[in-house]
Amino acid sequence: MKKLLLVSLLLVLAATFVFGAGKQEAPTVVDTCTNRGLLDSMYCDEDFDLVADLPKDPSKWINPDTLIFAYTPVEDPAVYQDIWQPFLDHLAKVTGKKVRFFSVDSYAAQVEAMRAGRLHIAGISTGPTPFAVNLAGYVPFAIMGGADGQFGYTLQVYVHADSNLYKLEDIKGKRVAHTSPTSNSGNMAPSALFPSFGVTPGVDYKIEFSGSHENSALGVVAKDYDAAPVASEVVDRMADRGLFNPKDVRIIFETDPFPTTSYGHANNLHPDLVAKIKEAFFTFPFAGTPLGDEFKVDGFIPITYLDQWKVIRTINEANKVQYTFEGL
Repeated sequence: MKKLLLVSLLLVLAATFVFGAGKQEAPTVVDTCTNRGLLDSMYCDEDFDLVADLPKDPSKWINPDTLIFAYTPVEDPAVYQDIWQPFLDHLAKVTGKKVRFFSVDSYAAQVEAMRAGRLHIAGISTGPTPFAVNLAGYVPFAIMGGADGQFGYTLQVYVHADSNLYKLEDIKGKRVAHTSPTSNSGNMAPSALFPSFGVTPGVDYKIEFSGSHENSALGVVAKDYDAAPVASEVVDRMADRGLFNPKDVRIIFETDPFPTTSYGHANNLHPDLVAKIKEAFFTFPFAGTPLGDEFKVDGFIPITYLDQWKVIRTINEANKVQYTFEGL
């Protein structure tokens, strides 16, 4: 009976998440806001840190019995649910709350769910993070990194090992896979950076969106694409899991590091709960856990959207990005 009830609950949650994902909540304008910046009218930024403030009215602070956590969309959500489970158990212990992992199939679904109040804590990819901040009141506070405080990934352009492509200019006129429009390394950064190397995406080659870094990398291996800009951390994990043989591909271009997936919370969570959530993140021992084995880092380290996402905001400005659901 308990198993049946649990299955029913998950089905209800799934229906709510999936069918609700396409709906945008009617915005509630914060009339007394003296600074909003790029934030949606639902939010305010009076301390000028570029993220949504905690609502001034304590009655709008939420302290749910069950916390919903969603990691950025991946090719195999079931695998990542198992990888995240020890951390979620730790999060439940520290906060005293029930914690549910929910798989999302798109960046838009993740952002819309937080905006609608159905998602409380999330790991959001580099490129969509500014959309979540400005459209959904997302407040990033952590990133995975080393004990020395170092973190990040690079944009790498992969080609098949036996191709005749050896430098970035060689991809002109070729079949090039980008991941999705809002992906940083999979689209935004190439669009902003490649022109300075004499290659303009969408002009010198037709952009073919694959849907994910995994699809792009595997497409190069299968020779469905001639080249693909991808995030180094994603292809490294794919190789570690044996999803492709690194000898089948070559890197012909690589950037300096970008920030990786951000971790944060909805802006309207009760501040006492936020303190517990942060405690859980910064006290989780990665060593010997599936999370540590998968991501090859020492733990979570503190960041701010204001500082660590500056380079991403600069790339977005170069691309004239508008933080709208249509743009997402």
